[in-house]
Amino acid sequence: MAQSIASMFRDGQDYMHEWPMQKQLYALFPECRVIAATKFGLKVMPPVAVLAAITMVNQMGTSYLPQAIAVAAFFISLPMQGLLWLGNRANQPLPPSVSAWYREIHAKMRSQGLALQAVKSRPRYKELATLLKTAFNELDRVFTKQWF
Repeated sequence: MAQSIASMFRDGQDYMHEWPMQKQLYALFPECRVIAATKFGLKVMPPVAVLAAITMVNQMGTSYLPQAIAVAAFFISLPMQGLLWLGNRANQPLPPSVSAWYREIHAKMRSQGLALQAVKSRPRYKELATLLKTAFNELDRVFTKQWF
């Protein structure tokens, strides 16, 4: 199913806020590294883009304005690429091994008495993020150490 660019950005932002940034997950999923880089880029790249463009125009003159704009656009595009990747990833179905792991964690959490949404037949990464966030927020460290 094709998504618009705007909906991918929104999904990426939602997924970035939903994914639990836990040290146990860094080795298992690339999301933690992509989210950290994207958050850093969202803070740092706009000032870097402006600084690069101003410096370029100041040093080389206004005849280099198109190149300065291109350099600024490149720096601004870096965190946007992270958001697009996250938006795409959020809507991908889980591979079979991760899907089985999702079902196991869901069943264990239900047995612990947590009220969860029904298990999805074809879970996506966004459902995994919601489940993992709930696990890290609601369950004790003994339970989460068992799974991670």
